Amino acid sequence: MGLWLLNNTSTFTLTVLMVGAIVFVAVAGSVLARRRFPRLAEGEHNEMVGVVLGVFGAIYGIILAFVVVTLWTQLDHAQTVVSQEATDIALVVRDTRNLPPAERERIDKAVSEYVHAVVEVQWPRMREGRPSFAVTAEQVEEMYDALQAYNPSTPRDQAFYGEAVTRLSDTAAMRRERIDIATNELPILLKVLVYGGALVIILLTFLYGLRNLKIQLLFVASVAGLIGFSLLLVLVLDRPFAGELTVSPEPYKEGALSQFWPRSGPTPP
Repeated sequence: MGLWLLNNTSTFTLTVLMVGAIVFVAVAGSVLARRRFPRLAEGEHNEMVGVVLGVFGAIYGIILAFVVVTLWTQLDHAQTVVSQEATDIALVVRDTRNLPPAERERIDKAVSEYVHAVVEVQWPRMREGRPSFAVTAEQVEEMYDALQAYNPSTPRDQAFYGEAVTRLSDTAAMRRERIDIATNELPILLKVLVYGGALVIILLTFLYGLRNLKIQLLFVASVAGLIGFSLLLVLVLDRPFAGELTVSPEPYKEGALSQFWPRSGPTPP
């Protein structure tokens, strides 16, 4: 459900729906609680509720901060991994430029098929939460086969060939790490803690009584809105390859890899 929302609604729409729904439910629940228990408005339990709300709020805030920082770090790491993989595969292309035309063409063809498979086939699968090593396994084997078919004869060729092989191995390692990141999500226990904790905090605000109904609802709505935005942030950051706040595949189209993609813009006369 979360992936579908991220991939089929804009961040603005998702914000309005999620935060608005949480605030609406919280306000409606507070009104119903006051009608069912009119004595809540007298605030006779405010001292106890205030202490409990303060303790729970502090604990929940620490947990939420930990989760958000962890997910943000994961997003940043995913961007680094993608950039590094694209850089490594681009360096393979650069290191094999001086190879004989037939060998260079074979390597370029294998690299082109790989980057197209990553962007056009694997990336949509990662957005849907269905990454697969098999999608680009054949293209990786083709790149290795293309390099292994060449036997460098001069020290200069051997140096560049060795660097190309190293970069290809680094590409394979970054590919595995990228796919692993795409399969990761917040553990179920942490999800229960984050979303369950939000429910507990909102329910506690119902027990904090104020005689003025408008102020009561403003208090509840403020807490619910803050929690709603926090939960939205958790939802968005939990999937680094889905939604609008996502890791882009553009690095696979830049630099030395741009030659494998059609040029945009008007055709020169």
